[in-house]
Amino acid sequence: MHEVAQAKGDQGNGTYINPILAGDYADPTVVRVGNDYYMTHSCFEFAPGFLIWHSTDLVNWEPIAKALTEYAGNVWAPDLAYYKGQFYIYAPIDEEIMVLTASEPAGPWSSPTKVGIRGIDPGHVADDKGNRYLFYGSGHVAELTPDGLSVKGAPRKVYEGWRFPDEWVVEGRFLESPKLTYANGYFYLTVAQGGSSGPATSHMVASARSKHPFGPYEDSPYNPIVRTQSRNEKWLSKGHGSIVDTPEGEWWIVYHAYEKGYYTLGRQTLLEPLEWTEDGWFRIPEGVRADQPIPKPSGQALNRSVSFREIQTETGELGYAWSWYKPKRTNEHEQALAISPGSMSAPLVFMPEDHNYEAQVEIEISGESSGRFLLFYNDKTYSGLELSNDGLHGVIRGWRTPAKPFPSRHLVARLVYRDHEAVFYYSHNGTEWTKFEHSFETSGWHHNALGGFLALRLALWAQGPGNVTFKNFEYRALT
Repeated sequence: MHEVAQAKGDQGNGTYINPILAGDYADPTVVRVGNDYYMTHSCFEFAPGFLIWHSTDLVNWEPIAKALTEYAGNVWAPDLAYYKGQFYIYAPIDEEIMVLTASEPAGPWSSPTKVGIRGIDPGHVADDKGNRYLFYGSGHVAELTPDGLSVKGAPRKVYEGWRFPDEWVVEGRFLESPKLTYANGYFYLTVAQGGSSGPATSHMVASARSKHPFGPYEDSPYNPIVRTQSRNEKWLSKGHGSIVDTPEGEWWIVYHAYEKGYYTLGRQTLLEPLEWTEDGWFRIPEGVRADQPIPKPSGQALNRSVSFREIQTETGELGYAWSWYKPKRTNEHEQALAISPGSMSAPLVFMPEDHNYEAQVEIEISGESSGRFLLFYNDKTYSGLELSNDGLHGVIRGWRTPAKPFPSRHLVARLVYRDHEAVFYYSHNGTEWTKFEHSFETSGWHHNALGGFLALRLALWAQGPGNVTFKNFEYRALT
């Protein structure tokens, strides 16, 4: 049977196919400024974080900056907002809600500062009189100071969530991700319910509205706005929506979902159109399906830079596709390929975006160091190969095998990943290849099995005294 690469994104014929961003880009938040759209996502325990994406058509996205330059802890479910010439990112960092600001989306961004409340999943809104509010967690809201940097007054619980049917198969009645839109004299509250993972039908997007930020809120008669109805669908656990309008007055919803059979790719970013009803609610138009081609929004397509996948750019900075996992300090890795003597570096990780792919990198070691090329979920679950002074090692779910002799401190390593099976090859010159004796199966490496809301990544990991150089990284989809 002939295989083809999975369809995704802009199809070049006026339509697109979800996802608009393949790979683990969870908890999307999007804002429009004029003809430009900006989006960011959860970064969890990876740094630099809050990759800022730019688009002019909501389908084609280019990375332009990382707002959070230093490792701050576990960071998720941000809200990207724009108000009176200033950009804001509100985000829980170890469940303390903080804010970053910038006058331009490409930065520089400020360091995160505390807003004054603990919670998760913030959502900013301002009304037509300039009053600003921050919703968060399970239906709470607090008024913000005019500068948007801190809360004033005590938070209130204003929304209990939409009461969906008891017989639905979900993780629980969790209320998350309150995102706010002020339109037509109403505060529209867009929330996630049911749990972000677990059963395929668990997650959903619901809507409610009120004339006042403190309620009372009435639920939309068109709920759920987005939900996976059956585990047989392509996109599972659909939820965590953020709505945005176009300059032409059209409305769209951006949300995340798992792809059936490819939970290892994490929660990918999807886009669907919205329509407004005569009674002032929004819904997905009849006949639109997330797994079928959809007419594109208007706007010019942007091309993602080819340097996106480079470990280091021409300026010596870390490429946008790369980040450190739980680094002690981000700045100690600014020269990403020159690991300090006597140190154990953090894993440097890369997000795959294809069902099947091939990746390759050169590794050179000195002193008593070793260099690893891995498939990586977290610091307890990873597998691959390692070059040390003793030779080649297998790394099997964190366990390091005895060395297989190898005559050089320079190695070209290649990974072929197909149908969740990983086969490694190695070479001393990049032309003559030998299959590594250890291969791996990774279909269970995802949140439902391992927790942490992460995804399967590639990792380069230097350890021990001496220097390790990684260079000439290549990645390509396989058909």
